[in-house]
Amino acid sequence: MTNRLCEMFGISAPILAFSHCRDVVVEVSKAGGLGVLGMARMSPEQVHEELNWIDAHIGGKPYGIDILNPTRYEDLGDRKFDPVRLFPPAQLDFVKSLLDNAGIPPLPVADADAIMKAMVNQFTFTPEESAKMVDIALQHPIKLIVNALGSPSPELVARAHAQGVKVAAMAGAPKHALKHKQVGCDFVIAVGTEAGGHTGSTTSMVLWPRVVDAVAPLPVLGAGGVGRGRQIAAALALGCEGVWCGSVWLKTVESEVTPEIKQKLFEAGSEDAVLTRTVTGKPCRTLRSAFTDAWDLPGAPPTLPAPLQALLWWGQGRTRVERVRAKDFLTYPVGQIVGDMHAETSVREVVHEMLLELLESKERLDSLLD
Repeated sequence: MTNRLCEMFGISAPILAFSHCRDVVVEVSKAGGLGVLGMARMSPEQVHEELNWIDAHIGGKPYGIDILNPTRYEDLGDRKFDPVRLFPPAQLDFVKSLLDNAGIPPLPVADADAIMKAMVNQFTFTPEESAKMVDIALQHPIKLIVNALGSPSPELVARAHAQGVKVAAMAGAPKHALKHKQVGCDFVIAVGTEAGGHTGSTTSMVLWPRVVDAVAPLPVLGAGGVGRGRQIAAALALGCEGVWCGSVWLKTVESEVTPEIKQKLFEAGSEDAVLTRTVTGKPCRTLRSAFTDAWDLPGAPPTLPAPLQALLWWGQGRTRVERVRAKDFLTYPVGQIVGDMHAETSVREVVHEMLLELLESKERLDSLLD
């Protein structure tokens, strides 16, 4: 394919793949797209380790990183571990009682304390912490930095550009996309509400062309509900230069998710990918579970602001749930494309099927428009 995104990165297919799994990042780039590693919840040591591994296995193909840098967040202060200070009693007791009543055993005290200490120190949710991640990443041959929440700072954009690194940001509305353009982003990712993870409320079909028109001639990637070639064709037809996708890689053999979560994904329908604040404190589309359902019941406390709600779920809930594989409580960020995910496959096969269906879509349109 020949378009601006392919030319920008020297890739053969304008498929950008977000994943927390380094194996997925490498395999997508090797298949002709561009893998982007999600760096939230990584310590500086982990960042070095993950990027060193990618550098050693990607064969010189381009790849990027994705950082969290929200404009609004709850400052964790000095980050000394203290659950009483971090979490209000109502929310802390709610989660403990929910899991206790479900028969999910608590963690040993020493394990629970160690996990929470590590999590509090690893969450990268402030501009300062994101800057540290970027400092490390720019020591590696990355080609792209993506800001997942909010606009990157002009200083970050200038620094990246000085090293030949492109910068992009995600937008759930045209006004957000315009801010990204103003700070100097090289392209914008328009994220429809169908997407997994943090997303807005406007569908991809409506959002994509609106963002394309708003920031023209800046390139736009379509995200949200992308997992097949026909959806790539739709994005291109609506003015996008390519696609950004994340959920579809969860079904691959290279994926980071556990077999139990993967099986739950295969059993889910699109309606089971729910938009909720219960796992991060911000609107995040994730797999429906007994945990997400519980916060909607009468008498449930309000969710906490980010990143406290994420720490509450990960430190007080998820670790307990995953240790005993409590299926009803298992969840993972995923988009509505989950309804099309039924069996395990490989990253290379996903890319191949996407491109084959894209070609078939083009041939069908050509026959209709003759």
